[in-house]
Amino acid sequence: MNNVMPTGYRAMVTSPHYLASAVGSSILQKGGNAFDAAVAVSAALAVVYPHMTGIGGDCFFLAYTAKDRRVMGLNGSGRSGRQANIGVYKEKGLQRIPDRGVESAVTVPGMVDAWWELWSRFGRLPWSELLSAAADYAERGFPVSRDLYRWMCRDESWIKRNKTLSDVFLDRGRLLTEGSRLVQTDLAATLRMLMKDGKDAFYRGELMEAMVRAIQADGGLLTKEDFLSHRSDWVEPVSTLYKGTRVCQMPPNSQGFSLLMMLNMLEHYELSKVKRNSAEFYHVVTEVVKKAFHYRDLYLTDPDFAHIPLEQLLSKEWAKQQIGQLPQGAMKAADFVSTPMGQDTAYAAVVDEEGNAVSFIQSLYYDFGSAYVPEGTGVLFQNRGSYFSLDERHPNVLQPGKRTFHTLMPSMVLRGEKPCLLLGTQGGEGRPQTSLSLLTGVLDYGCSIQEAIALPRWVYGRTWGQSSDALKLENRELASVAVAARLEEWGHQVELVQAWDGIMGQAQGIQIDENGLLSGAADPRGDGLAIGW
Repeated sequence: MNNVMPTGYRAMVTSPHYLASAVGSSILQKGGNAFDAAVAVSAALAVVYPHMTGIGGDCFFLAYTAKDRRVMGLNGSGRSGRQANIGVYKEKGLQRIPDRGVESAVTVPGMVDAWWELWSRFGRLPWSELLSAAADYAERGFPVSRDLYRWMCRDESWIKRNKTLSDVFLDRGRLLTEGSRLVQTDLAATLRMLMKDGKDAFYRGELMEAMVRAIQADGGLLTKEDFLSHRSDWVEPVSTLYKGTRVCQMPPNSQGFSLLMMLNMLEHYELSKVKRNSAEFYHVVTEVVKKAFHYRDLYLTDPDFAHIPLEQLLSKEWAKQQIGQLPQGAMKAADFVSTPMGQDTAYAAVVDEEGNAVSFIQSLYYDFGSAYVPEGTGVLFQNRGSYFSLDERHPNVLQPGKRTFHTLMPSMVLRGEKPCLLLGTQGGEGRPQTSLSLLTGVLDYGCSIQEAIALPRWVYGRTWGQSSDALKLENRELASVAVAARLEEWGHQVELVQAWDGIMGQAQGIQIDENGLLSGAADPRGDGLAIGW
């Protein structure tokens, strides 16, 4: 399962689907830069990885410009509609927002606007050229991949509930099989409209009006005004120093700062002296995760609606205090109950010959998102807004025009003023943990990015609606059973999962050494590929 790691000095692209990686490579070889390629890869993933992402979802970009030697963040997440409020759901007798269906499509999709923002600021090639391959794959079809087929089987009941999804993913009432040609005619037409009219086609034109008409007819809340008022935001990344590098993350409403809290706490351990796959390692990182998640859940929401004390949470002194509160001496697991999250996501990264770099991630929230498509549009809407709370006291309470707690979090690591590592992963609650695994693998244990992705993983908490709050470990070594037993002695609830289990996410990454050598990696759990030269 250990992929070959391509290397090169000129450019590198990696994504969770080989066709999307090939699209990015083609854009770079046509003279496009990393920003052009990132948009093209993102658009291609919206077609060939429809269970994980789509133009009805959100995305976040971390963009490094070689000319300015600066990292910028682009928040492409949507806000709730102006009609969205607690009362609407309480009047229907609901205690929480539904996970699926039009009632879960509470937020405006942000991805198309983010593409336009990134391209219009930094792109080089014509806009239409960046979406051309995605439109072709939607129109002419592509083979159903291994990962897509697994998720189609898992979500067959949801697919059958929506006419458009049924028309796309079923053939005479049965699911398409792996290798079958998947054609998305409505989506192709939508992408052709975007190629012609840019972002306005999605947020102002006939397409927008068609989506809103269908949503309102089906009982949804989004309005024309919600689409017209949408905008992406350029933001300053948050960061921390770790092992001589600066680790950059998106600021809230992203959960990225939780990873930075973990790294700050781990600075107080000589992690490199702890065997990577030992019970002690898993205990230490799990306790650090619990601490970070406690404060993440206490504060994380849209910063336009509440104060989030990032300066305190990301301070080195605060991290030292948190470590001091953990049980000393004998190993003992602390209590914590995590919140269930969806984890459908697609992460990708691009570095070009000029040294520009983009680390980006996109999502529909759950697998196949809301499982709702306004008929005739091909746009599968995210259910990201279903994570809003209907509890007025909750920091993530539903309010009109608000961005929800967001699991998306691309990473970029700088050594000096230049990127040395780009990484990210699918995984919801597991996303900060897998990112932590990759970062410590490279920075503490001296792994290459491919070796770090191949390390056995852990995930603490509940994802994909699971009721278990267990510490999940991959059962990949003879010692795994003994490690699990030791952790249970220390008070952890341990669940061994199969080797290379998909619950551990799908990670991609690009590493850049001091001589400019680019190394790319894609997770063998997915359908990805790294291409470099």
